[in-house]
Amino acid sequence: MPVPGAVYHNQGPSCFDKMKMGFMIGFCVGMASGGLFGGFTALRYGARGKELVHSVGKVMLQGGGTFGTFMAIGTGIRC
Repeated sequence: MPVPGAVYHNQGPSCFDKMKMGFMIGFCVGMASGGLFGGFTALRYGARGKELVHSVGKVMLQGGGTFGTFMAIGTGIRC
């Protein structure tokens, strides 16, 4: 997706902007994988209803935060 030139005055995104984008992409990937793995694990252990939603939500946030942090660090190293 092209970045509009008026926002960055034809310089491109800053390193901090790239790190934010890396975190957001990593967070989304971590949430998706946490939903899959956490959902199957919770169902395997017999969680249902409110307990299922709580445990899957917790795993999704943990996975998203962890993977997002590592993606932001990796993007910062590349700047």
